[in-house]
Amino acid sequence: MKYNNILENEYKKIIENIDIHSLNGKSTAITGATGLIGSYMIDFLLYVNEQYNLNMKIYAMSRSIKKLEKRFKQNNNLFLIEQDLNEPLKQTFKADYIIHCASNAHPLAFSLYPVETMKTNLLGTINLLEMIKGTNTKFLYISSGEIYGNNIDEKPFTEDDLGLIDTKFARSCYPEAKRAAETLCISYSMEYDINVNIARLCYVYGSTITNENSRADAQFLRNAINNEDIVMKSEGRQKRTYCYVADVVSALFIILLKGENNEVYNISNPNSICSVKEYAEVLAELANVNIIFDIPCKTEKKGYSKPLDSVLNSDKLINLGWKPLYSLKDGLKNTLDICKGEVVKC
Repeated sequence: MKYNNILENEYKKIIENIDIHSLNGKSTAITGATGLIGSYMIDFLLYVNEQYNLNMKIYAMSRSIKKLEKRFKQNNNLFLIEQDLNEPLKQTFKADYIIHCASNAHPLAFSLYPVETMKTNLLGTINLLEMIKGTNTKFLYISSGEIYGNNIDEKPFTEDDLGLIDTKFARSCYPEAKRAAETLCISYSMEYDINVNIARLCYVYGSTITNENSRADAQFLRNAINNEDIVMKSEGRQKRTYCYVADVVSALFIILLKGENNEVYNISNPNSICSVKEYAEVLAELANVNIIFDIPCKTEKKGYSKPLDSVLNSDKLINLGWKPLYSLKDGLKNTLDICKGEVVKC
């Protein structure tokens, strides 16, 4: 099997960070399999399975079998499962690990489908946890730094921060559902002795980003890939913690294989903290495009939320043995090179 050279180099770096042979003979289920993180994880697992003869089984779950079949080539170790997690599971299976990535995760989806956003995080999580009661399956829930809410103290969030979210807005469907799902995981762990971990992600980017993603950084990235100028709707002063998808996936496997039961870990690259404007500037320079500011007038601004910093502290994860390898510039360069070149999927 041929592999894209950039991706293969990334996979090799991830392998250096984890004990890949501990996955030998194991089975892993990944929900949200066609999304930014889930699809990269499956590509990586297929690669190591082939290169190291690990005899793994990989279950890829998505609402659309057509998307699964379009995204992944046929492989004897890969099992495609069509499942709307808002509904009862149509098919059960035994897995050593479940990584629950499925969720609406961008602003337009929150606006259009707040109920579905909450249902996937709540009902979907319940359905999966119910399936693994009485088993030794380890459950890794992919949460979000949005659960911390507004950063009133203007300092990086640690896992002990509780967050402040206004429940009177439908936009809160995402962080509130993530918070509740975290509590579900801990509750199932305490009552049914399930081994769970929670990973709170920052702003993740990479070549596997989907066309549906309406986040500002995703729009910037699509502009750059298409050689179009980047349009900013604000001054972009708010700071964010960005993390390249390869670093995120290596962190998830560190948590999966080494994380202590019931522990929560922030995933963020301390070397990729910058403002939205600085992110756009790095991307524009790499893609050789311009930045155009389309700043709204004062009247328009009244309808916008106040720009606030969202920076996560990753010391706890780093102490577990994780080390981010990609600067913002390196990660964005890899993203552009992969997307503009001929990507050979696993």
